Amino acid sequence: MPLIVFDLDGTLIDSRRDLAESVNEVLERSGGRPLPADEVMSMVGEGVRVLVERAIRRVDLDVPLDEALGRFRSVYARRLLDHTRPYDGIGAVVARAAARATLAVLTNKPREPTERLLAAFDLLRHFRRVVGGDSSLPRKPDPTALHQLIEQAGLTTDDTLFVGDSMIDVETARRAGVAVCVALYGFGRLRGDLQLRGDELRAGDVAGLGRVIDAWLDDIIGDG
Repeated sequence: MPLIVFDLDGTLIDSRRDLAESVNEVLERSGGRPLPADEVMSMVGEGVRVLVERAIRRVDLDVPLDEALGRFRSVYARRLLDHTRPYDGIGAVVARAAARATLAVLTNKPREPTERLLAAFDLLRHFRRVVGGDSSLPRKPDPTALHQLIEQAGLTTDDTLFVGDSMIDVETARRAGVAVCVALYGFGRLRGDLQLRGDELRAGDVAGLGRVIDAWLDDIIGDG
């Protein structure tokens, strides 16, 4: 079976509000000012430490990074499921893909909250592996973890599709040498303009993502 690897935030789930409100609670409790949600989301994608560091720098907050990071982890654990939900229809897309392919999640979010979110929305059972940003492997866009997932599945880069919403995900796929589909409905654009090549797949909504995955699987399985 081919391998499809999904990003989490902005691809499977819409976590914007809980992430933004968690960051702003930390900033305000540390004596800083809150930031607009879109500004917070432009900092997301390279792990929680980078997110917190960017936020406290943006408001010129004089607080030790480790202290702010510990505070964020506590706040976000409490807020994790307040407003976060899967994108409408994503459960059906994942279930359909799981019937024809091996699925995995590769995210820069730590593994514990990732698995907690996937389990809460009955998505975890569909994924063979979940690799978080706190694993021993380098975080995206380094392709090492993606290559390991491919190797563990006994497949090649030709049998693999990576699905994500940001240039971090696109760059990960490019470095790994695998096909990529960009979820344009996510919030990856807030992290910078998407600079895509003509051969890179894209989906404007979740239904479109389902169609792209079906067509890619048809091509791969047909070629097999």
